[in-house]
Amino acid sequence: MNTRMYTAILAATALVASCKNPMTITPLPYPVARMDSTVDDYHGTRVADPYRWMEDDQSAETAAWVAEENAVTADYLGRIPYRDAVRERLTELWNYPKYGVPSEVGPYLFYFMNDGLQNQSVLYRQTGTDGAPEPFLDPNTLSDDGTVALSSIAFSPDDRYMAYVTAASGSDWNEIRVREVATGRDLPDLVRWVKFSGASWGDGGFYYSRYDAPAPGSELSAQNRFQKVYFHRLGTEQSADRLIYEDREHPLRYFNAEQSRDGRWLFVWGSEGTHGAEILYKDLTQPGADFRTLFPGFANDYSIVDCRDNRLLVLTNQEAPNYRLVEVDLTAPRPAPRDVIAEDSGVLLQNVTPAGDYLMATYLENASSKVYQYTAAGERVREVALAELGTVAGFDADPGRTATYYALSGFTAPPVVYRYDLQGGESSLFRRSEVAYDPSCYTTEQTFFTSKDGTQVPMFLVHRKDMKLDGQNPVYLYGYGGFNISLTPGFSPAYIMFMEQGGVYAMVNLRGGGEFGERWHRAGMLDRKQNVFDDFIAAAEYLVAEGYTSPSKLAIAGGSNGGLLVGACMTQRPDLYAVALPAVGVMDMLRYHRFTIGWGWSVEYGNSDDPAQFAYIYRYSPLHNIRKGTCYPATLITTADHDDRVVPAHSFKFAATLQAAQGCDRPTLIRIDTKAGHGAGKPTSKKIDEVTDQFSFLFWNTGTKVRFDR
Repeated sequence: MNTRMYTAILAATALVASCKNPMTITPLPYPVARMDSTVDDYHGTRVADPYRWMEDDQSAETAAWVAEENAVTADYLGRIPYRDAVRERLTELWNYPKYGVPSEVGPYLFYFMNDGLQNQSVLYRQTGTDGAPEPFLDPNTLSDDGTVALSSIAFSPDDRYMAYVTAASGSDWNEIRVREVATGRDLPDLVRWVKFSGASWGDGGFYYSRYDAPAPGSELSAQNRFQKVYFHRLGTEQSADRLIYEDREHPLRYFNAEQSRDGRWLFVWGSEGTHGAEILYKDLTQPGADFRTLFPGFANDYSIVDCRDNRLLVLTNQEAPNYRLVEVDLTAPRPAPRDVIAEDSGVLLQNVTPAGDYLMATYLENASSKVYQYTAAGERVREVALAELGTVAGFDADPGRTATYYALSGFTAPPVVYRYDLQGGESSLFRRSEVAYDPSCYTTEQTFFTSKDGTQVPMFLVHRKDMKLDGQNPVYLYGYGGFNISLTPGFSPAYIMFMEQGGVYAMVNLRGGGEFGERWHRAGMLDRKQNVFDDFIAAAEYLVAEGYTSPSKLAIAGGSNGGLLVGACMTQRPDLYAVALPAVGVMDMLRYHRFTIGWGWSVEYGNSDDPAQFAYIYRYSPLHNIRKGTCYPATLITTADHDDRVVPAHSFKFAATLQAAQGCDRPTLIRIDTKAGHGAGKPTSKKIDEVTDQFSFLFWNTGTKVRFDR
């Protein structure tokens, strides 16, 4: 282990030796954003939308405003004296090997690896556990600037082919190609206009889901409707693909298909949004058979785990808020589920994967992983002994395999990859990385605080062991709180750099997430969304009251739904934070559903087209709760030109409104990246640039002592 705290990375340390800001940086004048007279009537409430024109991402006016805003932001950030030092230290910390979880395919192990600063991780393969690794697919060769990323891969049942899905510049639009495993050469097959779908192999080809090609110029903003399932046969043109399933009566639904291992059963999974599903099925041995409903939608969640010998395994929260694993006999006249792994009311059953002839069940207990091995019949074999508290990923393997692989990660060390013996239950080290810092200097604690309504909410706090509770520590408070997504321990070089400067990384497990099952999720959605903001505000108040920080040292951050979180909390309690870092946030809650795939979030948020739902959405919508003359935190908004998940108009309108309303001299900036999207597949170079700007801005506007020396 390299025990250096960190390497000197400045030629002249005088630039960063000062413990106080030597000057105040005054931003250049903000661009004048034209305000028009657009007003909408929502069920009798008139709501102005003066920056509606910014929704047109193709207009010259929008492009000119973006360029001017980026110039203002670049000038401000460029005057922070230690910005280059921050970038250099981040680059040093980022430069370590990063390993994915291996999968056994034929005689090979396939896994992703990044040697440190590669823009995209490379897919390697090796023969067995001791073979020499060789690159099999390098996404860095697919573009000159590393902006084409792999979204997913899928191997055919006979291990002859690998379908791989790529995305360009961070867009959700994908393309599917096929590579031959034996030779590593690509077949001529190409499938386009795929979104929210991988390739699921069938006989002689694969199933996938796509939308009709959008009109030129509307690819990144137009609402996506009528997703359809197709089958692509290898060696044919996409125009010959066979339509498998469509629903002409419900344009705003997702559909994906999956075939059973033995080729007998075909399943279509459908959803109206980000939670709630249904499963349809049909017997492929019966020519002309129609799809039948196995699990009707959309009150519960259902996900297929495996199908063997006409026995379908499904993970569901039906009558089980903490989830259970059920099986269904598909040959029965009226298939009915029965428990294989029953619900545990004390912990969340997060995931089940087939591994050889066993099942591996991952539970979440107080936002940390526990793993148990079961027989195929649901009998518990053993608990997997994990080296430390943290987050696990992996644990899948094809039938007949005797081993599987998993990764274990925490806050203060990169993920460690293990091989797990399914017979004996032992874990052995496969890959471990070292980073240029000493993890023994840091500690992780979990605390619970009381939210506004008395609910106990957990929060992880990571910091140097020698930290003092004097209220003077900069804190980076991060949250998400939505869509049943769980925040669990994970490593980031950015947080290490922040903690080296005396910072505290605080990650809070808000209601709306999935950490404590469906009840926890539902306590933070629809008309209960305010609970999420109350939890986050209570976390900030707790950190101040307990002496971790003070309002002049506190930064709040989050992305996507977490950007909404930051926007809502900074408008509700602007006095509580020094810095706000909303990233790719949903800021216009009245119009989000009109763009790309935004309609799918209505089951989580509600929809302004409904009078009752409009009433509670309008009360917290960040864009509509900015008040002129209020002193808001120093704010750096981040978005990207190819974000077709949360279109950048959300951030554009929020920034223009905030700049016009700001009641004090704190800066309000927006950073608009190019050839980037919502976040997935972002090249390493762009990640480092963005994090450099965010943390330099944070340090400067919290008056943090910043030093990089031996």
